[in-house]
Amino acid sequence: MKRFYILITILILFISGLRGQENNTINVSLSHQPFRELVRQIESQTACHFYYEAFVEDSLIISVTLKNTSVTGILDSVFSGTRYRYALLGHVIFVTRDTPVKTLLPSQFTGKRMPEKMSGSPLPTTNPQSKPVSTLATIEHKLYTIGNNFNQTKTSATIAGYIKNAGTGEPVSGVAIFTGKPRIGTLTDAFGFYSLTLPKGRHELSVKSVGLKDTRRIIQLNGDGKLDIAMQDEPFSLKEVVITTDKTSNIRRTAMGIEKLDIKTIKEVPTVFGEADILRVILTLPGVKSVGESSTGFNVRGGSTDQNLILFDNTTVYNPSHFFGFFSAFNPEVIRDVRLYKSSIPAKYGGRLSSVLELTGREGNKKQFTGTAGIGLITSRLNIEGPLIKDRTSFILGGRTTYSNWIMKLLPDNAGYHNAKASFYDVNLQVSHQHNEKNNFYATAYLSSDKSNLATDTTFQYNNRNMALSWKHTFNNKLYGVLSGGYDQYTYDNYSNYNDEVDYRLKFSIEQTHLKTNFSYFPSAKWNIDFGAGTIYYKNKPGSLEPYNERSLVIPDILQKEQALESAVYAEQQYNLTEAITINAGLRYSLFSYLGPAIVNKYADGLVRNDAGIESTNSYKKGDIIKTYHGPEYRLGARFTLSPDFSVKAGYNTQRQYIHMLSNTTSISPTDVWKLSDWNIAPQRGRQVSLGFYRNFKSNTIEASVEGYYKRIDDFLDYKSGALLILNHKIEQDVLPTQGKAYGAEFMIKKLSGKLNGWLSYTYSRTFLKTNDTTGNNSINGGNYYPANYDKPHDFTFIGNYRFSHRVSFSLNLTYNTGRPITLPVGKYFYQGGQRLLYSERNQYRIPDYFRSDISLNILGNHKKKQLAHNSWTLGIYNVTGRKNIFSTFFASENKIINGYQLSIFGTAIPFVNYNIRIK
Repeated sequence: MKRFYILITILILFISGLRGQENNTINVSLSHQPFRELVRQIESQTACHFYYEAFVEDSLIISVTLKNTSVTGILDSVFSGTRYRYALLGHVIFVTRDTPVKTLLPSQFTGKRMPEKMSGSPLPTTNPQSKPVSTLATIEHKLYTIGNNFNQTKTSATIAGYIKNAGTGEPVSGVAIFTGKPRIGTLTDAFGFYSLTLPKGRHELSVKSVGLKDTRRIIQLNGDGKLDIAMQDEPFSLKEVVITTDKTSNIRRTAMGIEKLDIKTIKEVPTVFGEADILRVILTLPGVKSVGESSTGFNVRGGSTDQNLILFDNTTVYNPSHFFGFFSAFNPEVIRDVRLYKSSIPAKYGGRLSSVLELTGREGNKKQFTGTAGIGLITSRLNIEGPLIKDRTSFILGGRTTYSNWIMKLLPDNAGYHNAKASFYDVNLQVSHQHNEKNNFYATAYLSSDKSNLATDTTFQYNNRNMALSWKHTFNNKLYGVLSGGYDQYTYDNYSNYNDEVDYRLKFSIEQTHLKTNFSYFPSAKWNIDFGAGTIYYKNKPGSLEPYNERSLVIPDILQKEQALESAVYAEQQYNLTEAITINAGLRYSLFSYLGPAIVNKYADGLVRNDAGIESTNSYKKGDIIKTYHGPEYRLGARFTLSPDFSVKAGYNTQRQYIHMLSNTTSISPTDVWKLSDWNIAPQRGRQVSLGFYRNFKSNTIEASVEGYYKRIDDFLDYKSGALLILNHKIEQDVLPTQGKAYGAEFMIKKLSGKLNGWLSYTYSRTFLKTNDTTGNNSINGGNYYPANYDKPHDFTFIGNYRFSHRVSFSLNLTYNTGRPITLPVGKYFYQGGQRLLYSERNQYRIPDYFRSDISLNILGNHKKKQLAHNSWTLGIYNVTGRKNIFSTFFASENKIINGYQLSIFGTAIPFVNYNIRIK
């Protein structure tokens, strides 16, 4: 009987509501307004009242103008083609996302199966690995009880856990987990781990990440506990009404000068030969430059290429390029995400002045075996991954190689490269193992090798070898630590074997063994602390020249080896003073000791450094500490949130760099030599102050930022005119301690969602150097400031992607920058029967400005769930306009006449095509 009265009451309300809505028409007019504004207009003109979840209020942006329309007609128009549903019961309107609200009685009440009538379009197709919608709804509405309430005196508790991809089991970094009231949130770290301290009681956790489907968990927090969350892949939305994920991390985070790129975005940017290239995309970001087209060495905010620390899963990569810079040395299929720190460099990182490029590798699919493959015009790649122990241990193995010799044979004979050869390969392996909920283990190995001969008598070959082991231990919800150790090596071995009498082999290598420990502590919701220590042991072989074979007459010349120990301790904390103000402060103290055995020349103060100025020569035994440098490095940052979509940030950083790269080129090359600081060469020191403004528009779908900076550099190494850098036993006599200053402003507008996405950046920057030769005999440009080789005042980049459908997208890349500085002859004179050149002051002139446009078309195969493999094509043109951008200008004496030449790397349009396949 009770059920009967309830049924009659519901039916009366339902029928009267329908009649009321059918007889009333209203007007609404909205232009890019949030959903709450639609609710206000409808409720003000009718007796209706809306019920909906909090995330609907800000995530649904509406543009609609309707007159004399019923409420149901308005809601049908607004929700058509979206994931949102509504149900009308009397004057009450329920709005949900994905999960329908049933207004008809279930079959057990009537004995018949009644069809469900719901407004809105059908639900979007889910990922094959996704759970059914009903299961997801159950998970999201279930109440999870966390911890116990034995300790009645504590008013707060900590919940922690891992966020993983439901389809692959891989952890997801950068996921936002937060509550609405109180407004408390955090982001997952590189391991997908989060820790959140909240008041005891019931909370709704919102979990959001770009590229994954938003989810939530309702919890009853009684005490400390754990909650792991799986997130589904997000299907594409092509409708005008955009449902956004949480994209306010650029507003909320304290650190500035940080760029994060996902692999999907990297793959959409057209590059030369069509190979997805991480470093090429890094060069499209504001404040990041290179000296030319064939270089993957990059310059960040006025720093040289050796002032960037490149980390791949905690290992240091010294040469990040293949084939003299034409290709990046990193396989994009095994990379999870990429972060570039330009300003607020975390205190756990040190040893470089300008930036840290952090690449995090994927862990591999923990659910099933899968793989990808790609075939291009000159490169191919193959990657396999899968579980060794399901849900606990996984691996990923990837490799790339080239077969570019055929393209060399297509070059004309008079170009000089018809018989040239080039080859490279790289291999990645990562194994991850979850021993239990407190202990995770990771193993990483990376190997790259290059060998090329550009139709000369010299073969260039160089290698990177890196390996690391890591152990992550979770002590409790508020504290975890990571212990890692590894070995890194970079070598080159260039040789000539065309003439027995003069055949030679030129070698160089640098090795480092490192041990690091990092801890993260979350004492409260407003406060988190990172601290740790690390040490690096360097073994450097600066160079050796040896005969290639027994018949060679080359005299061996071997520089003495170098050893050093670099250690550091650090602590960094972030504290939320208020919801609007957050302070970040860190201190890193580094110590560098140059070790024996070694023979050291000591020079008299105030005199020119040459053989005549040597005051004494000292010999040190193995293990002796020859010279020690040390000092503090400061990290300061503050964020002021003026509104939910606008913030201002400021930062101050100091850095120390104890290792230098000696190079006679403007970009990274296989003849570069790394040199440790010693008795005569001091470490580089830098300090930077920066200020930034950040504003989001259209419900955080568009990000805009402006950052300005000023940097000073001390003890940077520049070279005397005519300096000898290779096999120089007294290199300190040919280098000059140099001061530098750099300043600039970086503007960026970014849209990373919707059919049309991409970014536009403009950078104005200047970099000047000034030699500090106290004797005055070797000052460059009279001791005045002069532009650095990589000084380019204006830099503009546009990256645009347009998605025509789920399968077809188009990409456009436009790049313009000022030509780099060069030194040109300004006169000539005759000496000993031939012409001689008189050169200008250093870097007084510039090569012509650079402009390039690239296009690509990405075509995906069908999206059928039940098939063995999915395929895609990438077609495009690099340098569409065929512009002959000048890389360098040089002069040669020919028949006692000086002739000038300009070199272009890609002086024509280059078409490319790649075929990719992914095995399920």
